[in-house]
Amino acid sequence: MGKGGGSSSTQSSSTATTTSSSQPISDGVLKKIIVAYTYVAIWIFLSFTVIVYNKYILDKKLYNWPFPISLTMIHMSFCASLAIFLVRVLHLVDLPSSMSTSLYLSSVVPIGALYSLSLWLSNSAYIYLSVSFIQMLKALMPVAVYSIGVLLKKESYQSNTMLNMLSISLGVAVAAYGEARFDTWGVTLQIGAVAFEATRLVLIQILLTSKGISLNPITSLYYVAPCCLVFLSVPWLVVEYPLLRETSTFQFDWVIFGTNSLCAFALNLAVFLLVGKTSALTMNVAGVVKDWLLIAFSWSVIRDTVTPINLFGYGLAFLGVAYYNHAKLQGLKAKEAQRKVEGGGAGGDDDEEKGRLLQDRDGDRRIEQQK
Repeated sequence: MGKGGGSSSTQSSSTATTTSSSQPISDGVLKKIIVAYTYVAIWIFLSFTVIVYNKYILDKKLYNWPFPISLTMIHMSFCASLAIFLVRVLHLVDLPSSMSTSLYLSSVVPIGALYSLSLWLSNSAYIYLSVSFIQMLKALMPVAVYSIGVLLKKESYQSNTMLNMLSISLGVAVAAYGEARFDTWGVTLQIGAVAFEATRLVLIQILLTSKGISLNPITSLYYVAPCCLVFLSVPWLVVEYPLLRETSTFQFDWVIFGTNSLCAFALNLAVFLLVGKTSALTMNVAGVVKDWLLIAFSWSVIRDTVTPINLFGYGLAFLGVAYYNHAKLQGLKAKEAQRKVEGGGAGGDDDEEKGRLLQDRDGDRRIEQQK
């Protein structure tokens, strides 16, 4: 009898477990999943659109308007105007109360200078390089961020991480070796853009995050876009203004440049909506999907040449970046678990980690977006 009762108890327990594990997802959870992945799909689409659109405008074989500084200034003017409207008129976003004039000049202005250089050089690279090869070169972003972080004592040197960085660099070097339309000047421009962007990301941590100031994409544009306009106006007056003045036949195309700028701003807005809606793993996977889609589009539609050596090299770099992202995610989870054990964990920490995700995504892809 005892055995029979024990067996019956075990069976009922097993049945309960099976029933609970096979319960359908609730409507609320399903709705959250659908909303989150809808935002991810919108982000991929807008990021994809902005990159291809910029290539179309700047490429001499397509729209043939090779003025990257002017295009960047159009983006910055449009985004700054909309950001000011959202902040000052509609009051949809709150500004950090601790942002003083002295802090703006000492922290935001240097970041704005680096951002303008990054955008200028990255947009210039589209004139000389294919979309697919530029995406492969962008895999160097974690290498640049880590190396500059070590130099500025923001990151601690670790031999295993440096080996990971070398594997990524090797993969990019192999991809460059296999590039059919390799252009030294174009590669120099893109690597320079990566270096400036990586320095900007590290300085954001040193000059802003360490002081408790957190800027979302809208407030970032509100503060940084006017700085970019001022810094870009100097090389524009020297380099592009004389050429534009000579091009007397050019008429500003409001449809092309208006929709291009709107896509750039919408991308920043999509990033803002994504914060707190997805996990770091989801965003990293989404970024990888976008990169491979761009490479496929560049090969199949734009008819750029993508060689097997290109793909092999980028595959190596991709594995290195994937391992780096995985290690970083595990580190964040370990810190979160330790905080909870020490009694400092709170529900808000999840949002903080999700907020960091977009910043860490290959230099952040949140602002690559305008390139």
